[in-house]
Amino acid sequence: MSIVIAVLVLVGLLCLLDLVLTVGVVKRLREHTELLAARGGGRLSLGTGDEVGEFSAVTVDGERVHDGMIHSETVVAFFSPTCGPCKEKLPKFAEYARSVPRGREQVLAAVIADSPEEAEAAAPMLTALRPVARVLTGRDADAVAEACKVQGFPVVLKVNRSTDGRLLVMADQVDVDRPAVAAR
Repeated sequence: MSIVIAVLVLVGLLCLLDLVLTVGVVKRLREHTELLAARGGGRLSLGTGDEVGEFSAVTVDGERVHDGMIHSETVVAFFSPTCGPCKEKLPKFAEYARSVPRGREQVLAAVIADSPEEAEAAAPMLTALRPVARVLTGRDADAVAEACKVQGFPVVLKVNRSTDGRLLVMADQVDVDRPAVAAR
C-alpha cells in the first residue's frame, strides 16, 4: 500500500511540475507576441494603405526612375540572391510580370545584393527579370527598398497614386500565381 501512495505522490508532483512549466511557456509566448507586435507585426514592408517614401534610382539599363513617375498601378518587387523563397518565387513573378497590362513600364524589380559575392550570385535573377521589369541593383535598389521599408524578402507590392496625389501601397500581398489581369 505504501508503494501505491508513493507512486501517486510522484505522479502528482510530476503533474504539478508539468503545469508550472506549461504556464511559464504560455507566459513567455505572450511576451514574444507582444514584442513582435511592437516591431510591426512581423511585416516585411509597408502595408496596404501606407505611403511610399521618395526615391530616385537608375535601372540596370540606364533608365531613370523615381517616385514621381508612378501615376498608375505599378508592381514593385524585392528579391535577394541569398533568399531561398526568392529563388522559388522568381519564376512565378516573371510570369506574373509578363501578364501586367502595360508590361515593363508598370513593373519595378529590385535585387538587393549587399556584397560583391551576392552581386555575382544575383546575375541569374537579373537575367530573368530584365525582359519583364525595370530592374534595380546596388544603391539604386537600396533606395527603393528604403522608400518601401523593406525588412525581408521576397516582397511584392502594388502601388498607385491616391486621389490626393500620394503614392500608396494598394496591395502588400500580391498573388503571383495568377495572371495580373485576373488577380485584380
